[in-house]
Amino acid sequence: MLDALRNAMKAKELKSRLLFTLLMLLVFRIGAHIPVPGINLARMEELIQSGTILGFFDVISGGAFKKFTIFAMSITPYINASIIMQLLTVVIPYLEKLAKEGEEGRRKITEYVRYGTVILAFIQGFFMAIGLRSALNNPGILTYLYVALALTAGTAFLMWLGEQITEKGIGNGISLIIFAGIVSRIPGSIKTIIDYVSAGTANILNVLILAVIAVAAIYAVVVVNEAQRRIPVQYAKRVVGRRVYGGQSTHLPIKVNQAGVIPIIFASSLLMFPITIAGWFPQNSFAQWVLKYFGWGTVINTILYALLIIGFTYFYTAIIMNPLDIAENLKKYGGFIPGIRPGRPTAEYIDKVMSRVTFAGAVFLAFIAILPNIVMAIARIPNVTFGGTALLIVVGVALDTMKQLESYLLMRHYQGFIK
Repeated sequence: MLDALRNAMKAKELKSRLLFTLLMLLVFRIGAHIPVPGINLARMEELIQSGTILGFFDVISGGAFKKFTIFAMSITPYINASIIMQLLTVVIPYLEKLAKEGEEGRRKITEYVRYGTVILAFIQGFFMAIGLRSALNNPGILTYLYVALALTAGTAFLMWLGEQITEKGIGNGISLIIFAGIVSRIPGSIKTIIDYVSAGTANILNVLILAVIAVAAIYAVVVVNEAQRRIPVQYAKRVVGRRVYGGQSTHLPIKVNQAGVIPIIFASSLLMFPITIAGWFPQNSFAQWVLKYFGWGTVINTILYALLIIGFTYFYTAIIMNPLDIAENLKKYGGFIPGIRPGRPTAEYIDKVMSRVTFAGAVFLAFIAILPNIVMAIARIPNVTFGGTALLIVVGVALDTMKQLESYLLMRHYQGFIK
C-alpha cells in the first residue's frame, strides 16, 4: 500500500490531481464551519436530536446541518435533481433521445440537472427555513428568503466544487464531498464512545462488540458491492472487407448491488417526512400517535423501512437497466447468450437473472439500513451516528476512487493499490 502511494507521488499528473482533490475537500470543510446568520444553534441541536429526518441531513452534510452553515443542505438537492432526471429520461422521449446522443446529449442533460439543482435547493431551503422557524432569531418572510438564498448559494458552490474535482482531481467529486462529510464525523463518534466508557454508560465489552460488528459490516459491504453475476456472451464472426471481426467470448456483468445507496435515500426520505411533520405539532393527538407507532426505531417503522428499500431497489434497478435494450444491443452487434435465442427470449432470460440477483442485493441493503438499530440493541451504546447508509456511501466511494487511482498507476506501468 505504501509502495503504491509512493508510486502515485512519482507520477506528476497524478500527484497534482491528488493535491487538487485534497485542496478542494479542505475548502469544503472550511465552508462547513461558516454559519448562516440569525440561527439559534442550541435550538438546532435540540431539533436534530429529536430523531427526525434532520439527523439524516446532518450525517450527509458532515455535521454542517447541526451548525446550520452555508453548506447545511450539502449536495442533497443535486442528488435529488439527478435522480429526477434519470426518472424523466425514461418517461420523456426528448430526454431519452438526448441520453443516446453521446457526449453532447450528456452535456445538455447535465445542464438541466444544474438548473434543477438550483430550483430544488431554493425550494428546499425556503421550506426548511419555515420548518425551522423556532430556531430563527427573527422569523418572517424576509428571513426565510434570506436563509433560502444562503443555502442555495452554498449548494450551488458545492455542485461547482464537485464538478471541478471530477474534472481536475481524482474520483467522482460529488461522491467525495459526501464521503468527506461523513468521514469527518468519525473522530467525534470515537470521542463520544470514549466519553461513554469513562462515564460508565458503556463498558469495554460493548465497545469490542461494536468494533466487531463494524468490521464485519465493512467486509460484507465490500463483498456485496463487488459481487456480480456474469452471464456468458458469445459474439459471432463477421467479415468486413478482408478483416474478420468478433468470434470472442465475454460476459455480461449483473451487479448484486446495482442500485447503490439510492433505495435507502428514497425509503428514509419517504418514512421520515411524516415523522418530521408530526414533530412540529407535539400537542396534536394524531401527531403523538404517529410518533408513538411510526417513530424512528419502532418495530413498525423498521419493518416498513426494510420493505420500502426492497421495493425501491427493484424499481431503481429496472430504470437503470432495461433487459430489452440490453438484448437489442447484443443482437445488433452479433452477440448472443449460449443456449438462448436472440431478441425477446434473451431479454426474458436477463430479466429473470436480474430479478434473482437483485433480491439478494435488496435484502442486503435492507439489513445494512437497519443495522444501527441492531447495533444499539446488541452493543447498548446509544447515538450510533455512523449508520448503514453512511457505511455504504463511504465504502462505495473509497472503492471507486481506489479503482481510478489503480487505472492511473497501471497506465504508467506502476504497481497499483489492488493486488
